[in-house]
Amino acid sequence: MKACVFPGVGEPMRTEILPIPKPGEGEVLVKVAACGVCHTDLHVIKGEVKFPTPAVLGHEISGTIAELGPGVRSEMLKKNQRIVASFIMPCGWCRLCSVGRDDLCESFFNYNRLKGQLYDGKTRLFREDNSPVWMYSMGGLAEYCVVPATAVFPIPDNMSLDTSAILGCAVFTGYGAVRHNADVRIGQTVAVVAAGGIGLNVINWSKLSGASQILALDVDDKKLELAKLMGATHTLRSDNKDIVQQVKDLTQGQGVDIAFEALGTRQTFELAMELIRDSGKVVAIGIAPAGTTASVDIQRLVRRGLQVAGSYGARVRADMPEIVRIVASNDSYKKSITAVYELDEANQAYEDLKNRKIVGRAIVKMP
Repeated sequence: MKACVFPGVGEPMRTEILPIPKPGEGEVLVKVAACGVCHTDLHVIKGEVKFPTPAVLGHEISGTIAELGPGVRSEMLKKNQRIVASFIMPCGWCRLCSVGRDDLCESFFNYNRLKGQLYDGKTRLFREDNSPVWMYSMGGLAEYCVVPATAVFPIPDNMSLDTSAILGCAVFTGYGAVRHNADVRIGQTVAVVAAGGIGLNVINWSKLSGASQILALDVDDKKLELAKLMGATHTLRSDNKDIVQQVKDLTQGQGVDIAFEALGTRQTFELAMELIRDSGKVVAIGIAPAGTTASVDIQRLVRRGLQVAGSYGARVRADMPEIVRIVASNDSYKKSITAVYELDEANQAYEDLKNRKIVGRAIVKMP
């Protein structure tokens, strides 16, 4: 199969021919249709997040099941079934999975995110000489990948297979932030700082949740135009010196109930803190380079009853079926896809992402 292999920091990815992997116990082999282009992968490419190499990146896929591994129940998943996969691949048996918090699966972080392995301590990807190639999630920038069955979800025939790829991260992460960590209610006011692939889907889910005002903040006018299409009621340039006052003017001088930070920088996090009203909440979604810190006015935090929550994905086995059900009849998430690349163009896709040339979300289509 063709796979886009990342050799190491400072080196471009290159298309290689690798053996088609074999699924292990409780896993499925997926013939990949498309893979989303996410900023988290870019952190690995830039060396801002440590990850073993060589590796296949890509963690947001759609496709069809090519093979069921041992122990996968055929009444749940079937060969040739159209599916999407979540980027969080829960083991199902660790302490946090057992209490319904599979968004924080200990095995996923300890094995996959630290070592590029699945939960028997091995990768499924190898070169012809049998040397290992590590997996970032399932290693979706390839024609085939292996995914634990706990992270695989059927989609109906009326859903586009290619565009469905972004359900596994951008749409999934936006849902988790809005539904769980913010718990957006009808009539509430929200601000979304950074209107990229994740931020646009936060806007979409906030609209579907009944927010009365959705303020999109970004430094890119094209992103703000797209934010309006996704449901933003107001768009603001976040680099304006009086941006905090502008937000207060739009919210009766109070600030918003909830501010989502969707980029992962000190500046955007601190801006989000300034935008919330007394008793308000900041939900941080953006992944920052390791060691990034931001300042918080502790006195204001305590006296004004502010809240800060981190949000990483969503509850996989509870939320993904619900996400699929909702988007099957409301495909507004598709508006956030603004660029399509071929597998041999993956380097260009991430270069464009780094240089802010991708307005919304991009996908890489397989041959």
